[in-house]
Amino acid sequence: MACFVVPAAEAIVVTAAFIAAKKKEQKIEAPKLADGSKFDSNDVKITWSKRLSWLMGLLWGGVLLLAFEHFWHGEVVPFPPFLTAMGSPEDTREMLHEMATVGVSMTVTVTAVWGAICAVAEAKVKKIKASLAKDNA
Repeated sequence: MACFVVPAAEAIVVTAAFIAAKKKEQKIEAPKLADGSKFDSNDVKITWSKRLSWLMGLLWGGVLLLAFEHFWHGEVVPFPPFLTAMGSPEDTREMLHEMATVGVSMTVTVTAVWGAICAVAEAKVKKIKASLAKDNA
């Protein structure tokens, strides 16, 4: 019914964190770019904004698909109260239970998958750094 609301809430928080991280990284990188310094193999890294963009993509993609699926089945409507489960207290209780079980488990799973993606990407970066160091030596 409304299981997509939980990942949507996380997606909003991650989007705000992404914007903040991006601004911070731009403030740090701008002076380096102004100096015209050369590329340093020690600078090979995956930034937090890049990692958060991956999580944003996973979350927002899932939210949009789930919202469309719920709209398709008539559980979400384009007029108030928007969620048909909010029509009665019994339906609302069932909706909240679904959000607490299905929504939270989906959100935790997506975040865990993102963590695994980040770990694999970090391992690849370390491998590339080692290869570059070996070539330069």
